[in-house]
Amino acid sequence: MRASSDHIAVQVDDLTVAYNYKPVLWDIDLEIPQGVLMAIVGPNGAGKSTLIKSILDIIDPIAGSVRIFGKPYKKQYQKVAYVPQKGSVDWDFPTTALDVVLMGTYGKLGWIRRPGEKQKKSALEALEKAGMLPFRDRQISQLSGGQQQRIFLARALVQQAEIYFMDEPFQGVDASTEIAIINILKELRKQKKTVIVVHHDLQTVPEYFDWVTFLNVKKIATGPVKDIFNDDNLTKTYGINYKVAINQ
Repeated sequence: MRASSDHIAVQVDDLTVAYNYKPVLWDIDLEIPQGVLMAIVGPNGAGKSTLIKSILDIIDPIAGSVRIFGKPYKKQYQKVAYVPQKGSVDWDFPTTALDVVLMGTYGKLGWIRRPGEKQKKSALEALEKAGMLPFRDRQISQLSGGQQQRIFLARALVQQAEIYFMDEPFQGVDASTEIAIINILKELRKQKKTVIVVHHDLQTVPEYFDWVTFLNVKKIATGPVKDIFNDDNLTKTYGINYKVAINQ
């Protein structure tokens, strides 16, 4: 399903990524409309995180191209925010929650200028939205897994981006944190932001998202949840029937 070219936030053409000559993503074509809350789903090893990292220019593809609002990522990086997997972050690094969120302002400030009162105010507002303002001076190593995830969500929010990429933001968090996060993501969608989430819980896809991409090295399908989240695409993606897949 194709979106109007005037409203495409992310366009991926013929993207192929390989590790040690083994394809991890193969010939991916993808158009993500502006203003959707999209899940990327697929089995372990399907290339979900690799797809995000390739779009963000963290991983170099062996073929293909990516455009953000019609331009290369390097020209549009200030419009993009990224929340990585929790396991990829050094949580023992000695810094406070507020300092982590302030790091989200560096992209627009540059690394030479230091954040001022304006940036600090924005960081405190982002912490409040994430429900973490009381923990502003807490060392991140002293926070629970769910609290740490909220801090990194606040760091993304302070960037005031147009597109948010999140790699399994619900992994290892409690129910209250999951609800808080999805409410923030839905609020971003109301603001016409584009939110792209690597997600593993198939049961919550219809409740949380309005757009979905099925991925298993190749793109299986992409489009509105109401149209393509069905037995056929789940079977093509996971190789098993829908009832088994949602209970994994």
